[in-house]
Amino acid sequence: MSAPVQAAYSYCEAVTGQQARNFAYGIRLLPAEKRQAMSALYAFSRRVDDIGDGELAPETKRVRLETTRTLLDRVRTGAVDEDDTDPVAVALADAARRFPLPLEGLDELIDGVLMDVHGAAYETWDDLKVYCRCVAGAIGRLSLGVFGTEPGAPGTERAAEYADTLGLALQLTNILRDVREDAGNGRTYLPADDLAKFGCSAGFHRATPPPGSDFAGLVHFEVRRARALFAEGYRLLPMLDRRSGACVAAMAGIYRRLLDRIERDPEAVLRGRVSLPGHEKAYVAVRGLSGFDARHISRRTARGRV
Repeated sequence: MSAPVQAAYSYCEAVTGQQARNFAYGIRLLPAEKRQAMSALYAFSRRVDDIGDGELAPETKRVRLETTRTLLDRVRTGAVDEDDTDPVAVALADAARRFPLPLEGLDELIDGVLMDVHGAAYETWDDLKVYCRCVAGAIGRLSLGVFGTEPGAPGTERAAEYADTLGLALQLTNILRDVREDAGNGRTYLPADDLAKFGCSAGFHRATPPPGSDFAGLVHFEVRRARALFAEGYRLLPMLDRRSGACVAAMAGIYRRLLDRIERDPEAVLRGRVSLPGHEKAYVAVRGLSGFDARHISRRTARGRV
């Protein structure tokens, strides 16, 4: 690996370590080449997210997102040289040469962030799934391009579908965790149908639930939906090599434990950000690296119980 490419990857790994602790924790379990590629994907995705979450005017955000799409086109066509001044572009271009990355997934991410910029709202779960597939399902499919599947593993024709579904599970968990923060930014992601069903249409602008609402009922309803998505997406684990499977199991396991905490105390998401202590993340990582989760899913799949 040339010095400019190594420096570009180092930059992306630094961004990942600083900005995405759960993600960085999971990819530590990967061999260096895959870890670097995942860091490049994260750094590009973070740039897109930061544009959408920033305080620029909507039209300026739109222009910057389309400029980022133009950069992605340069990566796609092999027009980024090793001495390019943009380290994220250099790293992503190298990763795309090393792995079969479906780069159209990053176009979907940009489309999803444009939904945020345009102030999209979601009436039903089917509507919200479109957004989640753009901003998270696509990242699952891109990650699968780095991980690959084990030769001879059964059912690999559905691997991309399972990776996509795991992305949805992670995103729905994020949405539950961040309802108060998103409300403060003028965003509501949970489907309007669900909010109305549980008397929560007034939104989440305070540290207490809307008066007269069944906020706990809403949270438990969405937790069950997320758990069903995790159960389906976990079918991917037996299709991956040991270290890739450990990475996925660690990241998914951290979010499943966040769901557990949210389920036990629904109003916690209105008081602040729910997170896991380091020792609990370490336990999840060791469990994933041991292959326990993959073996467990394989047995349940064989019995038709996933």
